[in-house]
Amino acid sequence: MDDREFRLYLKIDVTELDLWVEQGWLAPDISEGRRRFRDADLARARLILDLTRQMGVNEAGVDVVMELVDQLHGMRGAMRSLVVAINRQEAEIQRRLLAALEELDDRGGG
Repeated sequence: MDDREFRLYLKIDVTELDLWVEQGWLAPDISEGRRRFRDADLARARLILDLTRQMGVNEAGVDVVMELVDQLHGMRGAMRSLVVAINRQEAEIQRRLLAALEELDDRGGG
């Protein structure tokens, strides 16, 4: 989706979109000198709109929320990789890891 389509869909102006990109809240692809927005950008933009228009969150607050969203996304990716790595281990190693996790849960964390 290009700038115009993106702005029309969200009902925002170019100044607002430029601010979001400048702040790093959105990171569109650049192709032939034009910004191209993905579905993930659309989801982030909807969150930004909810934060700013529905909840009254200021720019500093949006910075914090978007940073937390990015960290959460990164952690989910790391967890997926960890699960894949564990599943590639021998059954005995998997059993020991599961037992260690259960032991940690019983203690109330790490």
